[in-house]
Amino acid sequence: MIKYREMTIEDFDRVHELWMSIHGFGIRSIDDSKEGVEAFLKRNPGFSVVAEENGEIIGSILCGHDGRTACFYHVCVREDRRRQGIGKEMCVWCMKRLNEAHVNKISLVAFKDNTVGNSFWQGEGWKERVDFNVYDFYLNEKNITRFNC
Repeated sequence: MIKYREMTIEDFDRVHELWMSIHGFGIRSIDDSKEGVEAFLKRNPGFSVVAEENGEIIGSILCGHDGRTACFYHVCVREDRRRQGIGKEMCVWCMKRLNEAHVNKISLVAFKDNTVGNSFWQGEGWKERVDFNVYDFYLNEKNITRFNC
C-alpha cells in the first residue's frame, strides 16, 4: 500500500537516491543539496510530498508558494512505477494543501525533451504556456545543474 505524506528533511537521502536513479533528471549542486532542500522545506512547511511503499520512497514533489502562485519542483516517480496514478495522487495531495492556503495557481517547468513528463502534464489538463518567455539570472554560478545519464 502506498502512503502519501509530507516530505521531511529525514527523507532527503532516500529522495535524493530516487532523483539520482531517474534518467535525464537535473540536479542543482546547491539548491538540491541537503542544506538547500532543508531550507526549502522550512520556507514551505507542509506542502512537499513523498509517496512511500514498504519504507521506500517511490515518488516525490517539492512544492512551495509565494501566497499567490505555487511551484512544483522535481516531480518524479520511480521509473518502474510510472503509469499507476502515483504522480497524480501526489499532485492532488499538494493541491489540497495549496487550496487550503488559498493559492490559486501552480506553475512548473518541464524540459522540452522530457516526453514522459510533458505527456503526463498535458494528459492531466495542464496548459502549456507559449505566450511569454522565461528568463533566469544566476546569482550564484556555482549552483549548476547536472543531468543524470
